[in-house]
Amino acid sequence: MLDHSSAIKKISAPLSSSRAGLAWGLLGVAAFSFTVPLTRVAVESMSPLFIGSGRAVIAAVLAAAALTITRQRFPRGIQWFRLAVVAGGVVVGFPLLTSFALTTASASHGAVVIALLPAATAVMAVIRGKERPPLPFWIMAAIGALVAVAFASVQGGGIIRLQWSDLLLFGAVAAAAIGYAEGGLLAREIGAWQTVSWALIAASPLMVLLTMIAILEQPPTGTLTQWAAVAYLGVVSMFLGFFAWYRGLAIGPMAQVSQVQLTQPVLSILWAAVILREQLTWQTILGGIAVILCAGIAVRTRLNRTPLPRSIRHPADETAPVEVTPTAARL
Repeated sequence: MLDHSSAIKKISAPLSSSRAGLAWGLLGVAAFSFTVPLTRVAVESMSPLFIGSGRAVIAAVLAAAALTITRQRFPRGIQWFRLAVVAGGVVVGFPLLTSFALTTASASHGAVVIALLPAATAVMAVIRGKERPPLPFWIMAAIGALVAVAFASVQGGGIIRLQWSDLLLFGAVAAAAIGYAEGGLLAREIGAWQTVSWALIAASPLMVLLTMIAILEQPPTGTLTQWAAVAYLGVVSMFLGFFAWYRGLAIGPMAQVSQVQLTQPVLSILWAAVILREQLTWQTILGGIAVILCAGIAVRTRLNRTPLPRSIRHPADETAPVEVTPTAARL
């Protein structure tokens, strides 16, 4: 009887942990899914430079408080350079580029293009981790990119006509993918939320300067709703959302939890329809489905068949492959 009870405990514990990991992952993705629609709300009356940099300043203040209260050790040597790469991608590049892009692009359009991010992150992780994934991975990643470009071109009015906002969105995807891939590796050394927090600190001098410039050029004014959107972007999208997302990844299984991110563009398109009253066209729906499917197949192919090299696995988990997981979020 005792043996039977022990067996039940051994089986139920992993199942319970798996559900907890998925629940935290879904909470993080839900938090990030509001980023694109609320950025679109904020840029209606405020400078995109102020929104892109100001949200990072808000998050940096929270990060400094969290790091101080928990007495985290300072990163060392080359880790600061790697943090600068993370900051350049997810603190500076993605927020600023999306803010400028969404001054003209609709939130649903932006969500479809950004749906390419999981596959782009997987590609950067492959390059950074020196992996050798199977051919189907590269095929699906390429098809996903072509589908996203085709969608943006058709929405822009022609087969080969891309809007300036589309180029900014593709730049945002590239920047975030680089930041996420490097951050995923660095998180194994200094911790997950600590990586994001130190990246915010590293970028804070530049972001404070850009915020001041934005205020001097165009003093921010807006409705209570627009200011609430800015607050959400700084507090949740740039900071608190990472706590739930990274907790889900830590509980795991990481390969399973990471797939939850593919629901983010679907939620963002839904919020765009609800909050902004944007009309859901069949092009948007089909484009979103196609990009999400390609990204999902590419990410799943990599996670199922290509573990990271032993040299960058977590030393405490030599028996299981560790994957660099897209975050975001959330951004």
